[in-house]
Amino acid sequence: MFQLPMLNFSPQQVAGVCETLEESGDVERLGRFLWSLPVAPAACEVLNKNESVLRARAVVAFHTGNFRELYHILENHKFTKESHSKLQALWLEAHYQEAEKLRGRPLGPVDKYRVRKKFPLPRSLSQPQQKRELAQATGLTPTQVGNWFKNRRQRDRAAAAKNRLQQQVLSGGSVRSLADDDGTVDRLGPASSPEASLSSKAAASAISITSSDSECDI
Repeated sequence: MFQLPMLNFSPQQVAGVCETLEESGDVERLGRFLWSLPVAPAACEVLNKNESVLRARAVVAFHTGNFRELYHILENHKFTKESHSKLQALWLEAHYQEAEKLRGRPLGPVDKYRVRKKFPLPRSLSQPQQKRELAQATGLTPTQVGNWFKNRRQRDRAAAAKNRLQQQVLSGGSVRSLADDDGTVDRLGPASSPEASLSSKAAASAISITSSDSECDI
């Protein structure tokens, strides 16, 4: 059996340790174990062909905030479908965190959609096979499955737009209430004026439209 230099473990045993530590959630110990592995070119070549080791490296890179290393691993190595779900989540969450740090605020559904469009999953984690399997499980065609996810994204965007509009309407109502309390309603104009009435109707109409759009289905 081939032994790694400076270690009493075979590549299969190294993979087993990585899997055990990953499943236990002890990322700190997993990181220390990976750092203890040999760096000789021959040994690295053997380990970099092992999916369990690569997945463990990706997990450690994510949890230590080394997103550049995470992206490099996911973009340059192939993975079986058993690893896709977890690695897809790491890819997306890493990009979400980078976007949040850049913008200085939490991301909403529309923000996350834009991040996914800007940073699509690498080919190593592509989903055609998963889409076909989901289609078979649901009795739908792959196109219908794709349309369902497209409609879901549209509903998320519509819901976000509706929430923003409702906040604007509520904010406008608060301003009018404060004006009434301060006795400045005459300067702002009566709430029942034609302009205010038209504004309220326009806001209600816009909310109705977004509500209708958000209910679209396949």
